[in-house]
Amino acid sequence: MALSPWRCGAFLSVICVSLKFAVNGLEAGSGPDCGCSSLNREPSEGKHPSCENPADKYSAVVNEKSSDHDTLSKMVLLQGSWFLMGTDEPGIPQDGEGPQRRVWLDAFHIEEHEVTNKQFQRFTNQTGYVTEAERFGDSFVFEGLLSEDIKSSLSHAVAAAPWWSPVKGADWRHPEGPDSDIADRMDHPVLHVSWADAQAYCQWAQRRLPTEAEWEFACRGGLQDRLYPWGNKLMPRGQHYANLWQGNFPNHNTAEDGYSKASPVMSFPANEFGLYDMVGNVWEWTADWWNVHHTRDHSRNPKGPETGTDKVKKGGSYMCHKSYCYRYRCAARSQNTPDSSASNLGFRCAADPKL
Repeated sequence: MALSPWRCGAFLSVICVSLKFAVNGLEAGSGPDCGCSSLNREPSEGKHPSCENPADKYSAVVNEKSSDHDTLSKMVLLQGSWFLMGTDEPGIPQDGEGPQRRVWLDAFHIEEHEVTNKQFQRFTNQTGYVTEAERFGDSFVFEGLLSEDIKSSLSHAVAAAPWWSPVKGADWRHPEGPDSDIADRMDHPVLHVSWADAQAYCQWAQRRLPTEAEWEFACRGGLQDRLYPWGNKLMPRGQHYANLWQGNFPNHNTAEDGYSKASPVMSFPANEFGLYDMVGNVWEWTADWWNVHHTRDHSRNPKGPETGTDKVKKGGSYMCHKSYCYRYRCAARSQNTPDSSASNLGFRCAADPKL
């Protein structure tokens, strides 16, 4: 796979040349947005700390070492079927949520939950893989999670969404910066992983990222034309079904669902396919390039555009609230450049059935 220019761009420092906040969700008429779709590293003429394709390099290790795959997530087999993708009642029309269209998918496997810190640590221990956030030296963190020491060291924030800041030393091992760790979060979803990092892990595991269509089919859990994986009501019988923001975003999260940041995987009920956290908790990368123009034509196993600048992410996160980021719906979607990473962005793998 040819390397794209943003994959080899340098993430520069204080003057913020390295940060592109193209205010995708804050354009006229779009309403409030949490800003995470715009936390992108800007292309530059400088060289990325490593410009080889990490997925190609580290997936080869699976054939060189005996890998203990006991820690990999259980896979759920979803049988081939037609389903209705997208919606004719988009919550955020400019995101390309519509129109609703019939899509056929062949059978595929998908992991029952997001990849955890424990699983990603096994991958890095066996391969020596270094994430893009570690190589760049920083990643985006929600300001509300930072310690006072880290806050005092910040030189700038994202102007249009000041609750986001690039934090030096933030990476998957240090989710809120260098004074944080994951010692008590091994069963939490891994964070601060770029699309390339997710791709590398999936290839090492002899799996792949799901297409957007596969992800949405899995999210819907066999239900047709419903908002959430469990139906149309956000809190059936007053129960929380996902890790979302409660309270006044971005100032105060009341954590009525039990969590003010990412939660352990499988903390909330599974959908009818037995899949956990398909919405909320953390955003999940998909394989597809971003595109907002769709037709009603029937399609089979769609894989999105052949090229692009951003990759599709799905599911929303613990930072989503209807007043600011109503993207915790099955049809909702967002995007980031492939080398982007943040404190609310993770992934899960899929796979084709073995012949």
